[in-house]
Amino acid sequence: MTAESAPLRALIDDRYAELAARCRAAGVPLHDDAGVAERIRRTLLASDFAFEVWRNQPALLSPQGLERLRSNADAGPRAEALKLADDEAVAMAALRRFRHAEALRLVFRDVNGLDELPDTLSATSVLYEALLGAALGWSERALAQRYGQARSREGAPQRLVVVGFGKLGGAELNFSSDIDLVLAYPHGGESDGARTLDNGEYFVRLGRQLVRLLGEPTLDGICARVDLRLRPFGNAGRLALPFSAMEQYYQREGRDWERYAWIKARTVAGDRAAGKQLQELLRPFVYRKYLDYTAFAGLREMKALIDAEVARKDLADNLKLGPGGIREIEFIVQLTQLIRGGREPSLRVRGLLPALTACEARGHIPAARARALREAYVFLRKLENRVQMLRDAQTHDIPDDALSRERLARGMDYPAWEPLARELARHREIVAGEFADVLVPQGGRTAQVPAEDAALWHGACDGELGAATLEASGFAPGAEAAEALLKLPQAASVRAMSARSRERLDHLMPQLIAAARATAAPSPCLLALCRLTQAVARRSSYLALLEEQPAARKRLARLFADSAFLAERVIAQPLLLDDVLDPRIDQLPLKRTDIGAEIARVLATLDEREAEAELERLNEFKASVAFRLGLAFNDGRADAVATARRLAMLAESVVVAVTALAERELAAQHGRLPGEGSGFAVLGYGSLGGEELGFASDLDLVFVYDGKRAALMSDGPRPIEGSRWYQRLAQRVMNWLTVSTRGGRLYEVDTRLRPDGSKGLLVGSLDAFVAYQHSRAWTWEHQALLRARPVAGDAALGAALAGVRREVLAAPRAPVAVLDEVSQMRRRWRAERDRSDAARVDLKQGRGALLDIEFALQGLVLAHAAAQPQLLGVTANAALIAACRDAGLLDAAQAHALSHAHAELLRRALACTLDLRSRIAPRDATLAELCEGVAATTRALGFAFD
Repeated sequence: MTAESAPLRALIDDRYAELAARCRAAGVPLHDDAGVAERIRRTLLASDFAFEVWRNQPALLSPQGLERLRSNADAGPRAEALKLADDEAVAMAALRRFRHAEALRLVFRDVNGLDELPDTLSATSVLYEALLGAALGWSERALAQRYGQARSREGAPQRLVVVGFGKLGGAELNFSSDIDLVLAYPHGGESDGARTLDNGEYFVRLGRQLVRLLGEPTLDGICARVDLRLRPFGNAGRLALPFSAMEQYYQREGRDWERYAWIKARTVAGDRAAGKQLQELLRPFVYRKYLDYTAFAGLREMKALIDAEVARKDLADNLKLGPGGIREIEFIVQLTQLIRGGREPSLRVRGLLPALTACEARGHIPAARARALREAYVFLRKLENRVQMLRDAQTHDIPDDALSRERLARGMDYPAWEPLARELARHREIVAGEFADVLVPQGGRTAQVPAEDAALWHGACDGELGAATLEASGFAPGAEAAEALLKLPQAASVRAMSARSRERLDHLMPQLIAAARATAAPSPCLLALCRLTQAVARRSSYLALLEEQPAARKRLARLFADSAFLAERVIAQPLLLDDVLDPRIDQLPLKRTDIGAEIARVLATLDEREAEAELERLNEFKASVAFRLGLAFNDGRADAVATARRLAMLAESVVVAVTALAERELAAQHGRLPGEGSGFAVLGYGSLGGEELGFASDLDLVFVYDGKRAALMSDGPRPIEGSRWYQRLAQRVMNWLTVSTRGGRLYEVDTRLRPDGSKGLLVGSLDAFVAYQHSRAWTWEHQALLRARPVAGDAALGAALAGVRREVLAAPRAPVAVLDEVSQMRRRWRAERDRSDAARVDLKQGRGALLDIEFALQGLVLAHAAAQPQLLGVTANAALIAACRDAGLLDAAQAHALSHAHAELLRRALACTLDLRSRIAPRDATLAELCEGVAATTRALGFAFD
């Protein structure tokens, strides 16, 4: 690096010489070795404040003083040893001198590269917390001498709760920042001294004394600038309020900017346990239960106020408030926290950098954006801190004079001011661009409403919209769409809207009309959008999402035009709108373990582990993942076989979660049965067992228990016999899978594949299951067993059931007899269930359709499993085709014909579900060729399905 300028070198030399003289005069040994001298000179380069402190306290240059400056221990332990005299003036002087010495340590370590930025910010926060704690303790003792201890009406001691906001709350305080505080106390009452005070007045006086100790200027300066304007009603409000008044204020009067402020709030002094109670009390105000896109409005309001202040005070270059400044980075992260923090506690993080990391980890801020914001934040905060360290001034502006700028640049290891200025401009430009993208997406809140569509909506509101008008605008047929638009403004939910929500609706509806017109099915799309709008009219956050996010609007309209099934899901569960906004398949948990881990995370977000709430959240999770799978399939990003397999994995994970939940609740009531594990297992049959689930498929389940425990008693407060315990567990799993919650129901469940069908017990023992399969099961039941696999419950019992399955299915069978029985059953099913006709093909039951493939595979496996038991290792049709090919039971052409037909028929069947059509497709050349290929293959294999 080039040498410093002559004026700067003279400044450092003169100040170093003066400090040496001060040390000599005070008898302080200054060991002037090269390392010490270099660090002192670098500190003098960066900070006039440091020079003033050393000049006033030369003992800080002694070996012991320098050891304190080099110490990596924060101010906490030293503050505990700080004893404040009873005399107020002496106490104030001691606090200020302590602050100066500790602040000097922060400067020394920062400018000499001994601390990284997060360490400096955290240590600064610890210092001010220590000062607050010491000052509050002194103030409490002084007030107690006059008025005694404050107590609740029940006589419980009461202490002040000091809540820190902003950067103090986030433990990322600036070097010379003011500290934003709100003061509260738990309950009303009065003090217990000879002269009593009402608690309201008691804590107001305590707050005033605290502020005086820290903020009143003395010969030693001030200790901390205290700002209490964030309290309820600002400067017009009382200095300290009880919790009940705080809760009432935020419920009735709380504004959006106060929600942003409370994100970083934490108790920094006083009664910390009570402080946690206060934050829990106010959490619903800060973090809403549902995804909250109304947070945009509060952000814009705050940004407008800041911009006005910037313009009025000419703060364009302000590191904090100016364009591309620190506040814009904070807003980007806090917006994400407010929108999603109600449902994702992992985002309820106070510090900016940890919160940014949490948002990135959950995929809500892309990695590239997070990296750019992180780099800019570290650069801006470091520069801001160095600006404040220069003269201990509460400023965020770069100084104008050349010497100060040179000092800043060299202190941050730049050779001159110009390279630093270029780097500053680069970061600010990046931040300003990111903030603009987040705050005002193209076509978002500020977009111009299409005049033609605004006229259509105004006509609907005035009751003057006809079918011909809509048809002329591109919505044909127009009668039904016109009726839907006319009814919407008259709906009770719309009429009950607040003025602000109605304004949002009037801005949004023309854009939804325009979005519907741009789809392949304008009228059906508009009908669905009207139904959705009516469904969410009372929840302004959903309207805000559609208004704020043009990408979501466009995608929603396209989805509503393409898939009636998914449209119905969104209308029934508007929470799925968020999945429309962010439908990336690569963010889905797609493996069993990943889905299970995500379910555990989702349930952990609940404040209380209560079955009804957990089932509701499970419903929401299942609906969200299934919906995203539908989007991916609908968009062509996932094929039919993968989609069906993933739907099955989702269902399996849900059954695992519900079974565990049922076991937990049953154990709470009746205890557990003796032995390892639960002794209860769930077998998945049919589409679930075969890993080929559809979007609206039910679950075929069979419940089995360990018969050795049937007569044992549970160990709970209300013990019951094992057989009853298992019966109740199976019933609970059944009920919870099928019960309706606000989030819908999880699945329809069919248990008729259990031994003896609907005549048998809901849950049977392992021995009974084995006996039935060996002695009484029909061939078609063994066909069904081929697709069975354990999906939930006791792992050991599941392994035993898997062994029973292999043993039963590997029994020697006469191939000719097997093919004949399977063919008879197939012909019977087709006669009873095939809905094909001359013009259409039943994709499941028709000739050459999905069940012909399934029955043929099952027949091959049953006939040959005794000789080739590896065939029993898979249950999915796609995998069975490959296994039969590898075993030589299918040649390459036959395997290809079945595999190709299976994938295409499954694709068409899933598409029918998404269109809310029955799985009966018009006959076309491709479909006819596929079905004929399957029919020819099954005939060649020896089956007589026709």
